[in-house]
Amino acid sequence: AAGPTGVAVPGMASFDRVISELMAKWDIPGGAVSVVKDGRLVLARGYGLADVECNVAVEPDSLFRIGSISKPITAAAILNLVEEGLLELDAKAFAIIGHLQPPSGSSIDPRIQDVTIRQLLQHTAGWARHQSFDPMFKSDRVSRGLGTPKPATCETTIRYMLGQPLDFDPGSKYAYSNFGYCVLGRVVEAVTGRPYDVHVKTKVLTPMGITRMDIGHTSLEGKMEAEVRYYTYPEEPTERSVFPNAPEPVSRPYGGFYLEAMDAHGGWVASAIDLMRFVTALDGSRQPGFLDPDTVTLLLSRPSPPIWVDSSYYYAMGWNVRPYGNDANWWHTGSLPGTTTIFVRTRHGFTWAALFNSRPEDAGRFFGELDRKLWEAVGGVTEWPTHDLFDRYANKALGV
Repeated sequence: AAGPTGVAVPGMASFDRVISELMAKWDIPGGAVSVVKDGRLVLARGYGLADVECNVAVEPDSLFRIGSISKPITAAAILNLVEEGLLELDAKAFAIIGHLQPPSGSSIDPRIQDVTIRQLLQHTAGWARHQSFDPMFKSDRVSRGLGTPKPATCETTIRYMLGQPLDFDPGSKYAYSNFGYCVLGRVVEAVTGRPYDVHVKTKVLTPMGITRMDIGHTSLEGKMEAEVRYYTYPEEPTERSVFPNAPEPVSRPYGGFYLEAMDAHGGWVASAIDLMRFVTALDGSRQPGFLDPDTVTLLLSRPSPPIWVDSSYYYAMGWNVRPYGNDANWWHTGSLPGTTTIFVRTRHGFTWAALFNSRPEDAGRFFGELDRKLWEAVGGVTEWPTHDLFDRYANKALGV
């Protein structure tokens, strides 16, 4: 592939080096990286290919599925509703979405009625995917269980899960749950009276100057303008499509799971630059800050015992947090077949995001190495630029 796209920044070549090396080593076609220092976008680069078949390069503002980096976005929307007095963190979630009923004849675990918004945000609501299963990736099972059309929507999945027992008492422990954030998306809809994506675009993203983010599509035909193509690793198995009557089998990124149902926990498509807009508005390093400082403190606060006691880091509301003095590092990763993403905001004024259009077979090892290499790249910069590239990529509408 040709060299990186975007503005080459003297003194920041360490990023070009580590990303190019990582992509070659892990056989990843394309990636994009953005870096912010003190609220200014100092680096925005595209690497490799957005579309291998058509030989299209990744641009700095190419769009990628971001996977679970969708969770911080949903958390910001929820905290904004709390600030506006439309929602309480200790409200019972299933009372708010009472229109979604369990399958007839099923017995409801009574503990479900106790699940709060706060517990959903902090992954302490009672579902443990390693113990039972992750319904967001079991579209067939959900549709079959309810006798509803394929693929299963988020609402259908909630109805199905209302008939399943919880894995633990709400509030008693932490277990990462995509499903919990699917529920939060429906809470946003019930409280605001509009679709989740419409509400988030209107109330969260547009005020931050973000106009190109959207919920992605499962099918390749649904690919957005400026969105990359997604690639499997060599030997990655094919799968039955989540769509009825689809030609079998499919490549996992295009029908192995139903992306539209993952909206609030894993469905957004964004550029690395727009993620920088999001976090700088959230932490207030770019004014006006999106939330009051007190709300940001609440968003990042340590959950109450018994969880995360004696731990150097914890999962707050939509973010992993490691406190340092009066500040903290916050981060989140995203992972889907065909997608790997990482998003880090540090205590010393730096933020970066890296998005890739493939997920290596050993994703855990890749994430560890990616994280280390990005810190290494930051350490390799001796003099930080004073420019701000945000305006260069301001509100560029799709396809323009």
